[in-house]
Amino acid sequence: MNKNDFAPLPPMGWNSYDYYDTTVDEAHVRANADYMAAHLKEYGWEYVVVDIQWYARGAGSMRSQYQYIPYSHLEMDEYSRLLPDPERFPSSVNGAGFRPLSDYIHSLGLKFGIHIMRGIPRQAAHAHTPIKYEQSGTGALLAWKYEQSITGALSARKYDGSSSTAKTIDGTAVTAADIADPSSICGWNPDMYGVRDCAEGQAYYDSLMELYASWGVDYIKCDDICNTNIYPHNPYSGRHEIEMLARAIQRCGRPIVLSLSPGPALIEQANHYKTHANLWRITDDLWDRWSDILQMFARCELWQDHVERGCYPDCDMLPLGRIGGGFGEGQERSTNLTHDEQRTLMTLWCIFGSPLMLGAEMTKLDAWTLSLLTNRDILSMRTPECRPRQLFRTADAAAWTACNEKTGDRYVAIFNLSDKERTVSAADPELYQAAGAAVPSAQSYTELWTGQEYVSPSAVLPPHGCCAFRAAR
Repeated sequence: MNKNDFAPLPPMGWNSYDYYDTTVDEAHVRANADYMAAHLKEYGWEYVVVDIQWYARGAGSMRSQYQYIPYSHLEMDEYSRLLPDPERFPSSVNGAGFRPLSDYIHSLGLKFGIHIMRGIPRQAAHAHTPIKYEQSGTGALLAWKYEQSITGALSARKYDGSSSTAKTIDGTAVTAADIADPSSICGWNPDMYGVRDCAEGQAYYDSLMELYASWGVDYIKCDDICNTNIYPHNPYSGRHEIEMLARAIQRCGRPIVLSLSPGPALIEQANHYKTHANLWRITDDLWDRWSDILQMFARCELWQDHVERGCYPDCDMLPLGRIGGGFGEGQERSTNLTHDEQRTLMTLWCIFGSPLMLGAEMTKLDAWTLSLLTNRDILSMRTPECRPRQLFRTADAAAWTACNEKTGDRYVAIFNLSDKERTVSAADPELYQAAGAAVPSAQSYTELWTGQEYVSPSAVLPPHGCCAFRAAR
C-alpha cells in the first residue's frame, strides 16, 4: 500500500495538455482556475495542472514541424533545475518560479500541479552545470560546476553560488554530467537524460522536490517513467527514478501527489506502483475516439483489483468539450465523441475509480459538458470504498458493479459496446456470484444520468451507450 495519504480520493482536476499542448501560459491557467473555482470546485474538482514544457522558450512555435523543438533553450537555475519560461509565466521572474501562480490558485481554494519529465536537462549535462548536493557525513552543501581555465582545459571547481570564480576541490566535481545517463532517453521528447541510480542522483531529485515544495506544488505528473516504451526489452527502466521521486517527496516536507505517465502501466509492477506513487497511467494517451474508449474496458478489467485508497490506476484525461492539441493539428475542435460515448466514458471512469483530469478549455464549456462533470450521483461512485468489479464483457456489451462499503450503496453499470441498439442486462444473480460481488436484491433501480426508475438493471441501449444504476435500499 502507498506509504502516504496524500490522495484519499482519486484526484479530480484540469490539465492544460488536451487544449494547449505545449503552449499554455499564465493567463490561460488563471482563467481556467477562476472557472473551476466558480463552477466545479463544489463538486470535488480541485487540481489545476500545468502540463509539458512550461520551461521551454518558444514552445509550440514550430508546431507544423515539431511538437517538441530539438535543442531549444530551457529556463534553468544554477542547480540544473528547470524554471518557468518568463515570457509565458511573467510572475515567475526574479527567482519566484511558480510560487506566485501557486499562491493565486491556492487563494481560490484549489490545488496546483505541474508536469515534469523523468531525468535531468540535457543542456545541463552538456554544460556541466552544478547540482545541489549535500555531502554525506559533513552536512556541507556543495554546489559544483566546471569552469574553463586560462589554458582552455576543464577543471573541477567548487561553486560558491555568488561568483563566477570557484576553487578547485581535489579535482572532483559533482555536476549534471556526472549523474546524467546518456543511454537513458525519452523517445518522443528531447529535453532530458535519465538520472543514474546513485547518491548524487538522489540528491538531485531531493533538490527538485525542495524547489517544488517552496513553490507550493501539490501534484506532480512525471512523464516517461511509468512505461519507458522506447526500450521494449526494458520498459520499466525508470524504476529507480520512481523510487528516487518517492523518497524526495517524503523528505521535502510537503504532501505532493505523484502521478506516473505514460502507459500502459505494467501489471507485473502493480505493487511497485502502489508502494511509490498515487496514480499511474494504464493506457497511452487517450483521445476522443471510440476505439480509445473501447480498449479501456479490457484495461480496467486487468487493473480492477488494484484500486485502493491512495493508489489509483489512471484511465487518462477526459477529452471532452473544446480541445486542441491532439494528433498534431494543434487546432481547436469540439470532442469527436458522441453524447452517448461521453456518458460511457464518465460512467466507466467513475465506477472503476479512476482519477478525473479534464482536458478541455474550461472557459468554453457548454451546458452538456458541464452536466457530465457535475452529476453528483455519477461522481459518488468514484470513492475507494466502492470496490469495482466487472460482471461480464463480450464483444458487444459489458457490465460493472460496485458497493460502497461505508454507505451500503450498490451500483450497476451496463454498456452497449456495439454499433447497433441492443438490450443489455445485469439482472442475473449468477453474474455477481461468479465475479465475487454482492448481489443487489432491490426492487427498483434509479438510473443516475436521467433519474428514471427501472425494475432491474436492464435496458435497451443506443450504440456505445450506457446506463448507471443505484439500487434502492
